[in-house]
Amino acid sequence: MSDPTAAGRPLTAVDAVLHVADKLLAVIALVGGGLTLVFLTGLSVFNVLVMRKALNAPIKGAEDLLVLALVLLVAFAIPFGARLGAHIEIEVLENAMSKRFARVSLLAMKLLGMLILALMCGKLWDSGTNAAEFGESSQTLLISFTPFYYVLSVWVGLYAVVLLLEIWQLLRHGEVDKLMPPQDDAAGH
Repeated sequence: MSDPTAAGRPLTAVDAVLHVADKLLAVIALVGGGLTLVFLTGLSVFNVLVMRKALNAPIKGAEDLLVLALVLLVAFAIPFGARLGAHIEIEVLENAMSKRFARVSLLAMKLLGMLILALMCGKLWDSGTNAAEFGESSQTLLISFTPFYYVLSVWVGLYAVVLLLEIWQLLRHGEVDKLMPPQDDAAGH
């Protein structure tokens, strides 16, 4: 994972928390996301090739399971992708900006993003609370959306916390340390 001292400055408590968060995000996103992808692939192949094509008896509700598994996959990916810097950034005007203006605009965008994510977190949690009352469920198997709203709420909230920690880093150090993916030592030899 990333080395919090790699920036050549002393390690602060926020840097340490962000480093621990990076490790947790990586483990949960890669293991959870990997297992979800294995499930998606296995169910898709089995349902289409074996059940539908060979036996002409597709699994009832397979589409429900696939869609809900995709929701989990996206939930795992959002904060991890943000820490890796995998989200789209438009840098057209960055070269024309002064360093100070670029830092202030980055700070403003992170603050706005954090506020929007905090609002989304609350609304998703509220939707989870009300999902059963309003009968929100999958079409075929009638799987309640409640736990999926809660999972999305937690992961979106986690992303908001990560943005808060990044804002702290930006204010404190003038830059944000991105999570660096592990390097394969064998690739260089």
